[in-house]
Amino acid sequence: MDDLASAFLGTVVESALREGDDRDDELHPEPGADPAKKARSLRRGLIKAASLQDMLLEKLLHQMIPVDDGSGGNPQIQVPDGADDMAAAFAERPGFTVTAMSNNFRRFNARIGVVFQFQAKVLRILSWRRPSHTLSLLAGYTFVCLDPYLLCALPLALALFGILVPSFVARHPAPVAEPDRVRNLGYSPRGPPLAPARTVKPVKELSRDFFRNMGDLQNVMEDFSVAHDKIIALVVPKTNFSDEALSSAIFVLLSAGCALMTIAAHLLPWRYLALVAGWAGICSGHPAVGRLLTQTKTQYLGTGSDADKALVTAEGAFNSWVRSDIILDEAPETREVEIFELQRLVGGDSPTTTTSNTTTSGEWEAWLFSPSPYDPLSAPRIAGQRPRGTRFFEDVLPPEGWQWSEKKWALDLWSREWVEERIITGVEVETEGERWVYDIYNEHEREARDGGLAAAGDPPNGTPVRGGGQRPGAGAANVSWEEGEEGMGRRGEWRRRRWVRMVKRRNVTATG
Repeated sequence: MDDLASAFLGTVVESALREGDDRDDELHPEPGADPAKKARSLRRGLIKAASLQDMLLEKLLHQMIPVDDGSGGNPQIQVPDGADDMAAAFAERPGFTVTAMSNNFRRFNARIGVVFQFQAKVLRILSWRRPSHTLSLLAGYTFVCLDPYLLCALPLALALFGILVPSFVARHPAPVAEPDRVRNLGYSPRGPPLAPARTVKPVKELSRDFFRNMGDLQNVMEDFSVAHDKIIALVVPKTNFSDEALSSAIFVLLSAGCALMTIAAHLLPWRYLALVAGWAGICSGHPAVGRLLTQTKTQYLGTGSDADKALVTAEGAFNSWVRSDIILDEAPETREVEIFELQRLVGGDSPTTTTSNTTTSGEWEAWLFSPSPYDPLSAPRIAGQRPRGTRFFEDVLPPEGWQWSEKKWALDLWSREWVEERIITGVEVETEGERWVYDIYNEHEREARDGGLAAAGDPPNGTPVRGGGQRPGAGAANVSWEEGEEGMGRRGEWRRRRWVRMVKRRNVTATG
């Protein structure tokens, strides 16, 4: 806040030093000054005070609103492409400032009047205030319904008779009949223009039209908010599957309707349906037709309470059909998840196997539980990365949206099956006992891990040398479990086995 106060006071001091003379003139006007000049001076003072308030609010908002640039304020961190499509689309747009917001609102409010005028004209036509205009609209709508190709000419006709003709009439107006003139010569479009061209200008700020636009804009925002809330309250609870039976019934009905319309849509007389619907909708806005519809509704449906009762009865019948015909499978979906127990050889180099499946050197240490078997040809293994996982079984969590359906993990006794499914090579599989899957010893991998400490002709500690001084694996390819027998060769430093457990979908009843 101290930095904010110093920055704001510095801005105020600069503004005061730059405009000090003007303020002295405004605060101490001459005795015989013009009232209009006083009003202009007062207006300039109000504008300057508003600008100071805008600067203060802008400073406050800059301190309160975090900068969302995806880099946390560090310019050296680059945001990856495609991380946020909206942020990328508006990357070149200016950020939020009180001054820009105020200016844009004033400009927008000064120019939005043409939209409200168009809205008023449309409402005037649909409410039959001028029957000739409404009947003209119905005539044009009838021609378009009977011959849909006229839609191509409709924009051209609107531009011709809605823009060009009124502009020409405004440029060449008809003469006004005056009592002191001898006679009226009538309207003639010939000759030079008699009036300036009509232009659309924004209304002046603080004028009557400006405040009228603000009132209309306020009412439009209120209407939109009310309509939005009503649509959300009517549609969302029935379509968001909070009530799965009701949403499923609506899904079935819409699917059936979609299939039916796909087959029989070309058989319907769409032109006449659109014609009748348009005439019915526009004629219902006539006051006499509205009174007739109200009387008919009261005669056959009763008062408002009776109509509400009929609507509740129909809704109850639909809900009873949903409960009786829509049967949901309440049993949650179940899946099998897996985890691999990894152990690493500690205290020895390259153990050999015996008939009892024990090692002649080293000790296997429990390492972690990983979702990946960390086999010799896996991507993390090739890249030299350490396996990822948890140290204890209790730390293994089910996938998001799932929960455990069994209390304990079960050891997968079919070790050869999951090795074949993943096409894992360079391993030795136990088909009995604890079902471990061992790495086959790789001399080159061992040398790379040791950093090349063993010299040529001097094999690593614990490495038996065959005839001719050749190390195993130096002149032959790695042995996989498909190529040899269980327990025939030397093992690497990793072994793993697979554990499985069942999970089920978590039932979420609360709405988000």
